[in-house]
Amino acid sequence: MEAWWHLIWPIGLILLTTVAWGSNFVTLPGNWIAAALVVVYFLVAPSGQRISLGTTEVVAAIGFAVLGEVLEFAAAALGAKKAGGSKRATVMAVVGSMVGAMGGALLGLPIPIFGTVIAALLFGALGATAGAVLGEWMSGKQWKETIPVGHAAFWGRLLGTVGKICAGIMILLVVIVGVCV
Repeated sequence: MEAWWHLIWPIGLILLTTVAWGSNFVTLPGNWIAAALVVVYFLVAPSGQRISLGTTEVVAAIGFAVLGEVLEFAAAALGAKKAGGSKRATVMAVVGSMVGAMGGALLGLPIPIFGTVIAALLFGALGATAGAVLGEWMSGKQWKETIPVGHAAFWGRLLGTVGKICAGIMILLVVIVGVCV
């Protein structure tokens, strides 16, 4: 019975980190939640039950969380900036992507797991597009001039999210390896 009890902490960490990682799809700060879980696990779990999850893994998890944020925001900002987007368009693209991703996640609920994920990604990118186009239009540009900025916001948001999700996978791998080795 005691050997089973020692598995609760590591299995719980892996499950919670997986859920945190999944929240990246709906624009929640999943990588930061996962990194925080690693820190809390490191600080709170009894030392005999931490297995080999140590300072190196904690630093790696935080580093990957930072990398994920840099990738997400750099891709989105570079996309809009490259297309000549205004600051207003960039801000509205971020807001639009959040609203779109959450709405997409709700719309995708009838299709288990993959429907939610795909809809959140797609609608997040479409929301970024709508926000950027609206922001450019509100800045006085003609509709025809707003399309390239919206297009760039779409791909920037999509590629940024993929980068953030990949960084989250690395956090998850750090946790799995740290717990299992």
